[in-house]
Amino acid sequence: MQAPVLVLNANFEPINICNTRRAIGLILSGKAAMVMNGRGYVRTVSQAIPRPSVIRLEYMVRRPRLQVKMTRREVFRRDGYRCQYCGRRTTDLTLDHVLPKRLEGEHTWTNVVAACSACNHRKGGRKLEEVRMRLLHPPKEPPSSAAYIFGRHLDENDEWEQFINGW
Repeated sequence: MQAPVLVLNANFEPINICNTRRAIGLILSGKAAMVMNGRGYVRTVSQAIPRPSVIRLEYMVRRPRLQVKMTRREVFRRDGYRCQYCGRRTTDLTLDHVLPKRLEGEHTWTNVVAACSACNHRKGGRKLEEVRMRLLHPPKEPPSSAAYIFGRHLDENDEWEQFINGW
């Protein structure tokens, strides 16, 4: 009942991901319709309810454009789980401010990168020029497209691809 379900707006635009329990509740209350059943059935005492993979809301929901929230996990995802100074893949990544906060550096997408602890320690609270280091890729805000936001779920839910990549 905790499997992810893609929620589409009335115009088939992907807007959210919920769990199977919530999706079945929306379907039974008449607020959504099942678009795709790729997971079998949930059996109750009196009936078998199809377990949805994709649902579509019956009424159009007006929402502001989805924005990618700046979190540690999203910075690591944007940078491909690699240190942006040496390129090494490691499990002990840290966040580093390219222009240190003590030198008026901001906590924004264009100033924060993933760094291994060795490179972060080597850089310290100094500028890149001072320690003769360079970035592999300039940091930028990730796209707020449906393919980026919901794309990480495509590995285990390949039937979602037609709805996600169309937007």
